[in-house]
Amino acid sequence: SIAAMLRRPALARALLRRHLSPRAMSSPSPSSGDLLSYSSPAAREIARRLQGFMLEFIYPAEGRMAQHAQGEERWTIPRELEKLKEEAKARGLWNLWISRDLDPDASHGAGLSNVDYAGLAEVMGAVPWASEVFNCSAPDTGNMEVLLKYGSSELKREFLPDLLSGRARSCFAMTEPAVASSDATNVQSSIRREGERYILNGRKWWTSGAMDPRCRVMIFMGKTDPSAPRHQQQSMVVVPMPSPGLRILRPLRVFGFDDAPHGHAEVELRDVAVPASHMLLGEGRGFEIAQGRLGPGRIHHCMRLIGLAERALALTCKRARERMAFGKRLEEQGTIRADIARARLMINQTRLLCLDAARAIDLGGTKAARESIALIKVAAPQMAVWVTDKAMQVHGAAGFCDDFPLAFLYAQARTLQMADGPDEVHLESIARMELKKHNDN
Repeated sequence: SIAAMLRRPALARALLRRHLSPRAMSSPSPSSGDLLSYSSPAAREIARRLQGFMLEFIYPAEGRMAQHAQGEERWTIPRELEKLKEEAKARGLWNLWISRDLDPDASHGAGLSNVDYAGLAEVMGAVPWASEVFNCSAPDTGNMEVLLKYGSSELKREFLPDLLSGRARSCFAMTEPAVASSDATNVQSSIRREGERYILNGRKWWTSGAMDPRCRVMIFMGKTDPSAPRHQQQSMVVVPMPSPGLRILRPLRVFGFDDAPHGHAEVELRDVAVPASHMLLGEGRGFEIAQGRLGPGRIHHCMRLIGLAERALALTCKRARERMAFGKRLEEQGTIRADIARARLMINQTRLLCLDAARAIDLGGTKAARESIALIKVAAPQMAVWVTDKAMQVHGAAGFCDDFPLAFLYAQARTLQMADGPDEVHLESIARMELKKHNDN
């Protein structure tokens, strides 16, 4: 407990040493082995190679990637990133997210379970852009999952090869500036059938990935029949990019970060025409697809947040050993020690919740795992926000500038309290499911 940590300085010193070993400082996820102990032997072997790749290539490239993201050419793709992707592909560290249920023959990925992938995503999560190197980044994973699950043979042939190979990227257009899009039934964009094509109109924002010059696919959600039952009005269509009438209006900033070259765009569609065959699953089934997409593809964020929090905690411990205040090192200050202990407590609790959600999906699918998914979508961002906030505080003024990655890590974590649905929506779902158990009894 935290009280025990404060009474027994040896416990705190052990935790600090854990983060200050040479390996921990170069690979800031010292507890990922705990999570990987739940994985299959195949996943543990991949994890060993993945951790080696992070040490050899990803951490050394961080400074250069940060400079590019802040420079005049930040909306172009760094050559180093493309080279890293080719190296990862050559080493068999590619499309690791594609689970067995999506790809039973392992023809596209490694044939892992969601529990297996959880440990790998944690390793990648220590560096926010790292997952793209392994073709495991959002929103592409969610969009490829939609195509694999719900796309026709024609749509798969046309759009999947370039996404699976990493030659193209994609975006997902659902959120709208004019309505509260946390309730997906509020979406007002229109999808109108005209003969053998659909005509799309609407304005979307926070369309992540649309700014990327490699973006070639948009999945667009709109209403096909406003008079239908509430959850059968929406549909999803696949839109090639660029398309006539589809216009990028502006990039949006998150706490001042524009996340170039990936970016988050406000987009407008005016009379954009797509073939009728680009409809996913059928008219009126957009809400069904959205719920399916919010399963494995959404808990990937939670998995990565654990790695992000581990990194923030490692930086906290390092700073606590190095800095003096009021006559003693920060590591000797009771409040700092309590925060370090609480961070470890929260990270480990969240890791187990994440594994529970992954296991529930593996055993029963997304529908059976609804409660576990809702729990982790609240717990993981809240935990990561708290841990990164305390890490910034320990670093003093330095924690708020780009000399350290903490401000960016905080922005990433805080955004996910909204981007994957507001905490309030998930809490309402959890309460409804909990109350139903007692009503049934």
